[in-house]
Amino acid sequence: MQGYSGEKDAIVKRLHRIEGQVRGIERMVEDDRYCIDILDQISAVSTALEKVGLRVLDGHVNHCVSDAIRSGDPQAAESKTRELLHAVERFARAR
Repeated sequence: MQGYSGEKDAIVKRLHRIEGQVRGIERMVEDDRYCIDILDQISAVSTALEKVGLRVLDGHVNHCVSDAIRSGDPQAAESKTRELLHAVERFARAR
């Protein structure tokens, strides 16, 4: 079971809405809409994806990482902590 499993339906639903937003941006480009309007929508999609990513990351911290630490297995704890740090680094670079 993954850390986000309890919220999987909500995450999938949100991803479907984001997919619709992206299709809307595509239509805006096809319709030659104003540049700033398109950029505003791209920003909204980026923000929405970041929020989904943070929900998944929260699940990773509160399930995967915490379980590894509680297990008492130092290698598992180190591995999950390292994964967490790499994920945070990716998020920081994306901004």
